[in-house]
Amino acid sequence: MTRSLTDGPAILVGYAYRLQIETEGPLFPEGCVLQAQIRVKPSAEGILAELSSADGSLRRLSDHLLELTIPATATAGMPVGHVVLDMVRRDVTPALPLGFVLELPVMLPVTRGLS
Repeated sequence: MTRSLTDGPAILVGYAYRLQIETEGPLFPEGCVLQAQIRVKPSAEGILAELSSADGSLRRLSDHLLELTIPATATAGMPVGHVVLDMVRRDVTPALPLGFVLELPVMLPVTRGLS
C-alpha cells in the first residue's frame, strides 16, 4: 500500500477538532468497529483521549473515508506541541491495527477562554 503524508489542520487547545482520513485501500468496511487512543508519544502511559465508532468520534463515511472528531473537552487537556494516535479494528479477532500512526500538531489559539 502506498503511503502519503498530507498536512492537515492543527488541534487548537480547547476547541473541537475534526479531520477526514482518506485511504487508498478499503480500511473501513461497513460494520467495522474502530477504536483509537491519543497520547503525547507512543510510549506515554497516559491516554489524553479515546475515540471510537461506538461514541461517534470515529465515523465511517465509506470503505475509504473516515471522519475523526475530538471534542473540545478532550483537546482542552492536550499539551502544545503534538500528539499521536493509531487505530484498531475491534470487530475482528484478534483486534487488527490498521497500520498507520497520525502525528497531529497541537497549538494554543490566540482567541481562547470562550464558552
